[in-house]
Amino acid sequence: MRSAVVVGAGIGGLAVAGALARSGWQVTLLERADRIRPEPTAVVLWPNGVRALRALGLGAGLEAIATPVPDGGIRRPDGHWLVQPRPTPADRMPVVVHREDLHDALIAGLGDGVELRTGVTVRTVRTAAGARPAVGDGRHTLEADLVVAADGTDSELRRQLAPEAGVVSSGCAAWRAVIPWYRAPQLRDEVPVGGETLGAGYRFVSASLGERGSSGGSSRGGIYWVATAAGAPRPEPPETQLALLRRWYAGWPSPVTELLDATDPADLVQQEIRELRPLPRAYAYPSGPGGVVLLGDAAHAMPPHLGQGACLAFEDAATLATLLRESRLPDALAAYDRTRRPRAASVVRQARRMSAVLRTRGRLALRARDAALGTISPRLLSTAATTAAAWRPPS
Repeated sequence: MRSAVVVGAGIGGLAVAGALARSGWQVTLLERADRIRPEPTAVVLWPNGVRALRALGLGAGLEAIATPVPDGGIRRPDGHWLVQPRPTPADRMPVVVHREDLHDALIAGLGDGVELRTGVTVRTVRTAAGARPAVGDGRHTLEADLVVAADGTDSELRRQLAPEAGVVSSGCAAWRAVIPWYRAPQLRDEVPVGGETLGAGYRFVSASLGERGSSGGSSRGGIYWVATAAGAPRPEPPETQLALLRRWYAGWPSPVTELLDATDPADLVQQEIRELRPLPRAYAYPSGPGGVVLLGDAAHAMPPHLGQGACLAFEDAATLATLLRESRLPDALAAYDRTRRPRAASVVRQARRMSAVLRTRGRLALRARDAALGTISPRLLSTAATTAAAWRPPS
């Protein structure tokens, strides 16, 4: 029986561990934290992410927890439209999923074929021409035919294997929250309840998660919102951070102010936006008869403005699982590197272009952006949507 060690129990690590176990691999999943706890927020999945989950055998579970996200358009803080809402074909429409629901689906997909070890901090990785790859925590060494580095943006495995790929700030911070409907009942009649608003270095996006337990909707209903602001993360306590957000977004059109007013400090999740510059020169590193691969943010952490981080992680997992079923291990790793690097580079380029547009500040620059956004943003978003819709698992 072939064996794998997956480092990192985020969504990418859970997805690939379950896929390998269902294919007959003996899988050990290592997680640094003492327990696996998803953020109490949500994630938007574009068609490529949905297709990847279906390729991983998780499509049926996704349908029960996902809510479609219709195009809500883009507005300025004064309420004027920059981009009017447009009809979205079903195969181009993203869905939003509560992270706790997604986590539960991925945990269920592990089955009995995965040994999960928590509280393990991987400190070393070994690749050598004549030996199987191995990882160690300073006390114990674990060998396997395959090691998957799914340990996130600050991946220790990537740092040792691809030191050229550095983690840098994207120049902004994000705040996320999910609030229950009962705190904002006045928004129930807004269709769509979500959409996007752009200001000078500020952005606010929201989407409905559906009703709790409703047919076809998320089992954890509510409204998901994300606020992005240029600058560093705030060191103040959540109460002060929420007060700052309410001040920064005061006077913005519905549902921005209503959602912030309905948010409790305990709902708030702050994140510094960071990315890899440059991307690693390789995503697969041979070792003896097997090797190590990079997956998810460990391979291609990027600005979140196209919502492709989770989608690419699921693509990575689906691609790797498919190639391992159809090819010898060394050939599968070479094919993974050959297919995933150009794909990731293309999406990262688009995300960085959109990030530059969204971070625009200064009166003249804003006027130029607003004048051009009606053309630029749809073109960028259309390119991203086309790229997302075009992805297929390897065959």
